[in-house]
Amino acid sequence: MRIKQVLLLTGLLLCGSAWALSPQELKVQLEARDKKALPNAEAYAKANPDKAEAQVLLTRARLQAGKSESAVDAAEKAVKLAPNDAQAQFWLGNAYGTRINDVGMISKMGIAPKLRDAFESTVRLDPNNLDARESLLQFYLQAPAVVGGGRDKAQAQAREIAKRDPARGHLAQAQIHLSDKNNAAALKSYEAAYAAKPNDANIRLALGVAYQQAARWNDAFRHFRAWAVQDAKAGMAWYQIGRTSALSGQFLDEGIGALKKYLGLPHGANEPKNQNAYYRLGQLHAKAGRKAEAKAAFQSALKLEPGYKEAKAELAKL
Repeated sequence: MRIKQVLLLTGLLLCGSAWALSPQELKVQLEARDKKALPNAEAYAKANPDKAEAQVLLTRARLQAGKSESAVDAAEKAVKLAPNDAQAQFWLGNAYGTRINDVGMISKMGIAPKLRDAFESTVRLDPNNLDARESLLQFYLQAPAVVGGGRDKAQAQAREIAKRDPARGHLAQAQIHLSDKNNAAALKSYEAAYAAKPNDANIRLALGVAYQQAARWNDAFRHFRAWAVQDAKAGMAWYQIGRTSALSGQFLDEGIGALKKYLGLPHGANEPKNQNAYYRLGQLHAKAGRKAEAKAAFQSALKLEPGYKEAKAELAKL
């Protein structure tokens, strides 16, 4: 074996798993919510302590693993290494946004300005980061004025989003209407977003859920049926047909069939888990007076998630 080959092999052995994945491969694992992403990100960050990107990837992995405090640590390191990196600022904002839900009120008041500053820095560095603008909009709507909240600021972000993506602009406006408790106006904004981008799955879902929340059952069924017809592999469409049936008490057999269809399909990372489908299936069987089938469905949900409180409560009623 040549000397260069020996040195290369030795280097690989010494570096171990840190060399196993590239940043791009780590991103793929994170998108897939692969459990291996966290140890791989930890190893990559350890091997590359001076790379902001390594700390950003570690932040993302820790957030997915529910480790909000250590995610903040990694994100702060990323920003310290690269204060003018928009992605570092963006994930710092996300880390603060997750952490703020895990702490008490006094700590929340301390984190809130940092969260705001991170997202404001993101859009200053990258004006086209619409996810950051949407996060800012939510912050401005929810935060008190003393820490920088304000409806006028939220409205300004909605306008900036609309300039770059009209459909997402309508969604942003819907959030403002909901904050104003103007549900009718919010629903019109959801419909406008869908009209602007009818093949966007997230917008489709948002409109259908808005119909459910407004108890416009006929519209909800029509909307999700059309989606399922257009794409028979769209798991969310089938699940939402079942959910609409469970919420409304209508078309019970259709809802049961839709949920069974959903259970037979592969699911995306952001789609409901099978225990949720079994829970809704149990509700439908119970409404139809089929106690044995309802019991079996609730038990299936509990087998997948033993601590499922709602399924336990429904099972106890049978």
